[in-house]
Amino acid sequence: MVKMDKPQVVVIINPHAGTHGKDKLAAMIDARLDEAGMTHETITTLHAGHAEEIARQYAGSADRIIAVGGDGTVNEVGRALIGSQTALAIIPCGSGNGLARDLQIPMRKEAAIRTAIMGDRRAIDHGMIDGKPFFCTCGTGFDATVSMSFANAGKRGFTTYMERALTELLNYAPTTYRLTADDGATIETKAFLIACANAAQYGNNAFIAPQAAIDDGLMDVTIVEPFTPLDIPALVIQLFTKTIDKNSNIRALRCKHLIIETDHDCPAHFDGDPVMLGKTIDISIVRRGLNVIVPTDKDIKKRMRYTISQRYKMTIEDLLHCTEYIESLNNNIGKKIGDRNREVLEFIKRNKEELLASIQRLANKR
Repeated sequence: MVKMDKPQVVVIINPHAGTHGKDKLAAMIDARLDEAGMTHETITTLHAGHAEEIARQYAGSADRIIAVGGDGTVNEVGRALIGSQTALAIIPCGSGNGLARDLQIPMRKEAAIRTAIMGDRRAIDHGMIDGKPFFCTCGTGFDATVSMSFANAGKRGFTTYMERALTELLNYAPTTYRLTADDGATIETKAFLIACANAAQYGNNAFIAPQAAIDDGLMDVTIVEPFTPLDIPALVIQLFTKTIDKNSNIRALRCKHLIIETDHDCPAHFDGDPVMLGKTIDISIVRRGLNVIVPTDKDIKKRMRYTISQRYKMTIEDLLHCTEYIESLNNNIGKKIGDRNREVLEFIKRNKEELLASIQRLANKR
């Protein structure tokens, strides 16, 4: 590793994100940067918030900062680089990897390192919720409640998140909201959740706003209205197949600025980080305030040749796991899921193979 007062590249590594083996990964990154002739310094974070502190020290002087970690690390570094010429590069090591996935950054470490060093520079938008920056999504309602529960879970990962989501789902009651967009349009509705999306997905390829673009200067607002248990399978499958905007329980709008009002303080989240806000929430989009490093067009075209069938197969497997978890809640803690919920569980089990086959056909058409 070459260490200088003003390195071209700063590598910030969260040693606790994702899998182990960060020493080996750090050595691999150092070797590739040396091969590229780029001066660099590697720093390991010591506590929450440390990545942002480090990034602020180098914002404006380094050409790029490579964030090695999950969404938390990436968001910390991104917040520090807003408004500067220093670009954010990402080597994803988390469970969701929302921004990395939206930017089509490879999940494989070697390919992600190549992108971080050889990729193209691009300016993207970011959002603000009551003065707090976000890059993918923010919102209020059920997903914010789950974010608060997930933050206290003690474990990370998609399975833990889904278990927390299903636990909260059994007792969650929708709230009445009043939304006012910058064009004066007003919506008053009862909603399960309201997601304000700068990027199309939460992470884990869960697309809450499939039409959102991260550099169009607009946010895509997805309002999920109250639904019945029988609607859950379709909603989950559509969430992971980029078609949730086609669901009859969804209302959508697009704007630059949004005010959300309700009659009580609101749990909210910004990129999955939970926060308690007041009765009025102010959300806006800032046009192209962050520079990022993304794959070249050539690399993107090469990766598009891979099939998407395995991704959707995992969606069905996760859905089946969720149904089994609901059953375990019913059996172990006495929660009554009701006959209609039980119909949903049986439908998924009976039709698992047919669902997988349909998704395989969809993948082949893609």
